[in-house]
Amino acid sequence: MEKLAPAKDRLLKSEKNWMNGEVRGKIIVYLCAIIMISATIAITIFLGSKGLQSFFKNGVSLIEFLTSKLWNPSDQAKPLYGALPFITGSFAVTFLSALIAAPLGIGGAIFMTEIAPSWGRKILQPVIELLVGIPSVVYGFIGLTVLVPFVRTHFGGLGFSLLSGMIVLSIMILPTITTIATDAMSSLPNNLREGSFALGATRWQTIRKVLIPAALPNLLTAIVLGMARAFGEALAVQMVIGNVKDMPHSLLDASATLTTIITLDMGETTFGSPENNILWSMGLLLLIMSFAFILLIRYLSSRRKI
Repeated sequence: MEKLAPAKDRLLKSEKNWMNGEVRGKIIVYLCAIIMISATIAITIFLGSKGLQSFFKNGVSLIEFLTSKLWNPSDQAKPLYGALPFITGSFAVTFLSALIAAPLGIGGAIFMTEIAPSWGRKILQPVIELLVGIPSVVYGFIGLTVLVPFVRTHFGGLGFSLLSGMIVLSIMILPTITTIATDAMSSLPNNLREGSFALGATRWQTIRKVLIPAALPNLLTAIVLGMARAFGEALAVQMVIGNVKDMPHSLLDASATLTTIITLDMGETTFGSPENNILWSMGLLLLIMSFAFILLIRYLSSRRKI
């Protein structure tokens, strides 16, 4: 009995240490969750309070802000707060870049998961990861020195245009769409492929009529995530889009987005001034659009078939 006592004490001590470790782990996990939730709520409250001041404190019309094409908030006699050109520019470059990046990204995912041998993915995957690691300022600088002159020479105009912005953004969001689409295609069970082949379908018929419909919610999620990143991008777009305050009428027209106007004008305004508050309102609009993208992603995720 005396020999069993130390072993029993060690067992109890080990169990006590395990319990203490489990409690500490739960505390750390819950603390991290609370910090993330608190940070999100704090940012939303702060941005909401700042963004609404222009409407409640400075008397700016919400209808004018969303629908007017005239922007001159620094005019002392009659300030104009029409943000429609920037809203249009943001949505235009976002959707147009998605139109380019989505087919390329999904096609690359299909190539890596269904067509290429193992060495194909080993080559393409590092290329995608390399694109992810390139800073946005590098994309913007390359677009400024290479893409803008190319557009000016071959398509006309100044080169600073929606076309340049959408091309730069499509390259930037391509890794996001490709990576998520690749995971979506890889997660499909093999019995879908085997069942399709057993019925006599070819590889392309299997991809087009079985695998893509099965993975469609995840593929749409990848596109929406790419669009969410494109909508909030500032620096790279700012360097190639032209940053004019007029409504664009074609792909070759210079334009501006909500993010580019905020980054250009925020440093030239006085904190608490009507012009400063209207920029915060643009930031609030960006936050609302981010929430909209998240809700859309949640909706698509709930419709997953597998």
